[in-house]
Amino acid sequence: MQRRDFLTTLSAAAVMAPSLRAQSLPLIGFLSSRSAADSAGHLAAFLQGLKAFGYVEGQSVAIEYRWANGKYEDLPALARELATLKPEVIVAAGGVGSARAAKSATSSIPILFVGGDPVQAGLVASLNRPGGNLSGVDVMTGELGGKRVELLLDMVPAAAAVGFLTNPQSADTYLRDAQEAAGARGRRFVVAGASTVGELETGFSRLAESGAKALIVGNDPFFDTVRERLIALAAEHAMPAIYHIREFPAEGGLMSYGASLAGAYHQLGIQTGRVLKGASPAELAVVRPTQFELVINLKTAKALGLTVPPTLFAQADEVIE
Repeated sequence: MQRRDFLTTLSAAAVMAPSLRAQSLPLIGFLSSRSAADSAGHLAAFLQGLKAFGYVEGQSVAIEYRWANGKYEDLPALARELATLKPEVIVAAGGVGSARAAKSATSSIPILFVGGDPVQAGLVASLNRPGGNLSGVDVMTGELGGKRVELLLDMVPAAAAVGFLTNPQSADTYLRDAQEAAGARGRRFVVAGASTVGELETGFSRLAESGAKALIVGNDPFFDTVRERLIALAAEHAMPAIYHIREFPAEGGLMSYGASLAGAYHQLGIQTGRVLKGASPAELAVVRPTQFELVINLKTAKALGLTVPPTLFAQADEVIE
């Protein structure tokens, strides 16, 4: 073989080698209703959970990502794209919408989700024995609506009407629970919907016109992707609001109560590692959080003219100065 031919062959082999190595790695399909930028911290937690089983992206496992960027209507097509790649497992992140899209795309590839109330959503038969090809992490959104109302009214006891912001494209499983809790405290309950950035403006105006003096923002991945705008609108309307994850008060929102999403994604990584090691989703119990965190932004409370009562201070897991 001529030296030039040998070098050409060697060069081609060097280019092909990474591709061949990638093809030999187990493949994870990662589907999310959110954006890559908004999910950076949660993805890092997922990868840490995966690492506990010896799987490191690019070294011992390959991951194909599909991001819907808050456009839920894109999820079914993105799920089908991933299914055609025949991954060992599809991770459906960012709520029930992603899990439903993945479930519609395949009945044979294992699917692991993170979302709220999977039994009610029809994703699994039960938490302990999911059946089918789905399991994952339940962040218990449907069971926390009443608690968020109580915490919000402790912060804003003078509010005669409580607003609830929901995304009409996805069912808020704790809306009814929140409404019942508000009624039990003798408060009117006002609901407004928004599934686009433009509709957020209209939704806040409707809530303000209806006399809402405090707000519960629904647990929805779309709202996570527009977090900065939501916080700004709440400030513009001087409307105290409670959210579902600490990322909101960390960026200027008033308060949040819920399971740690970083913790949930870490568990999702662990579940994925188990499936890659041979566990069946049908027999892999859905994981539920055991700890919930109340986070209060003291600076925002002062800006709204609110005094945080001692009872809330005592319950708070974190107070942001």
